[in-house]
Amino acid sequence: MLELVGTLVCALALFPAGSRWLRVAQREHYLPGSTTRFAWRWWALGFPASALAAVALAAAGTAFAYPVLSLVTAAIAIVGPPFLRVRGRTSPLTFTPRLRRLAALWAVLQAVVIGAGILVQHAAAVAALGVCAVPFVVDAAAAVLSPIERRLVTPYVTAAQARLAQVAPTVVAITGSFGKTSTKQHVAHLLAGSRTVVASPASYNNRAGLARAINEQLLPGTDVFVAEMGTYGKGEIAELCRWCPPAIAVITAIGPVHLERFRTEDAIVAAKSEITETAHTVVLNVDDPHLAALASRLAAAGTKSVVRCSAVDPAADVCVEAAPGVVTIHVGGSVVGSDISLPGSVRPTNLACALAVVLALDVAPEVAISRIAGLPTVPNRLASGEAPSGVWVIDDTFNSNPSGARVALAELAARGGGGRRVVVTPGMVELGPLQFGANRAFAEEIARVATDLVIVGRTNRRALRAGSAPLRPICVRTRDEAVTWVRATLGPGDAVLYENDLPDHYR
Repeated sequence: MLELVGTLVCALALFPAGSRWLRVAQREHYLPGSTTRFAWRWWALGFPASALAAVALAAAGTAFAYPVLSLVTAAIAIVGPPFLRVRGRTSPLTFTPRLRRLAALWAVLQAVVIGAGILVQHAAAVAALGVCAVPFVVDAAAAVLSPIERRLVTPYVTAAQARLAQVAPTVVAITGSFGKTSTKQHVAHLLAGSRTVVASPASYNNRAGLARAINEQLLPGTDVFVAEMGTYGKGEIAELCRWCPPAIAVITAIGPVHLERFRTEDAIVAAKSEITETAHTVVLNVDDPHLAALASRLAAAGTKSVVRCSAVDPAADVCVEAAPGVVTIHVGGSVVGSDISLPGSVRPTNLACALAVVLALDVAPEVAISRIAGLPTVPNRLASGEAPSGVWVIDDTFNSNPSGARVALAELAARGGGGRRVVVTPGMVELGPLQFGANRAFAEEIARVATDLVIVGRTNRRALRAGSAPLRPICVRTRDEAVTWVRATLGPGDAVLYENDLPDHYR
């Protein structure tokens, strides 16, 4: 009887546990291995989660002798890990067709585990172990489905390739560790006055998203299609360029973002550089040493037109040189515009790359420059304004890289005055072995600029506290709690920077 009860309760525990980890898989783009990685972070790092995990595993093992202990494992799986919700606060589980397929295969695999337990006459214990292994089983299901999902997208890619051939726009492809979305939107805005342009929306920067953008938005008569291209590994951008070949390729920056997956910055450079293979014009931000070296290699090969962009070198092919409140624009070493007002959220290097694209498409410099003042603010990327409370708010929640964080801190420092200057952040992620050091250095910079630091979550808490000790940082569990603190504490003359915002599947 205890064997049956234990098995049934463990089977029921699979529903909340499965929903929790399927949500993580969805948020991590169904990449095999990502769910197990996050489960390790939640269960193994920090008390009481690690203690609960140890109890759950011990109870599952002991259930071979005492089946009733499987109930302990089931109970822990239902409630834990602590604070990782089943439904989700920032990113609820969305039952897309892909998620449904993953959930169905995961359920089948979990049923196989329970069936194996019945066959060996230890159903409760094996079911308990199966509950502990939910994240691993989700990853296994994702790995099995990965080639199938790829085949399911292929007809849409074929249709997109045919649409590109029919409409025949000039394709501009943009990638980079950061800055690609902003640069894409800058290109679209600067071109809109003289060309019919379509840009891939939001973050539709992978195979499925780019195909969807083309099939749904690329209409006859479109002159230019601006495609953002992202990657999680070697070969992905090269594959995108085979069916969506760019005439103009742009790389905005190379940084440690996604270093957790790529391992080295050289691997990031290699993966991003795939975007240049089919392009006849390559636009590079040569303020980045990696891209300066790539520019030299491509120029030496002599097969492509290389456009060097900068925010500091007026001798570059295109330079947007910033002074307080305005910029001077150099093209080919000559000044073509000066004392030009620049919206606060626009980074000069991104604008330089966008201008280089527009000029390569034979738009007159004065036409492009006339549209700079109207560049729209990119939401959540260094957007700022005064709240009804009188607090100046800088929203940089979509940035998560050391370079962008430094720019945001400079914006906060520029507020001046005698008011409080507050940074609200969970820190930066996906930096691999550099993550602790990068967040500690970030906190040290915060301590030089800000009067207060509010640390959100536990992911980078130790590093941020180590670097910002003089500030005695305030630690909260969620961004909502941080916002509540800001509203209760700050007033007219104060300023707050919201730097990065992690979804709630991070600790």
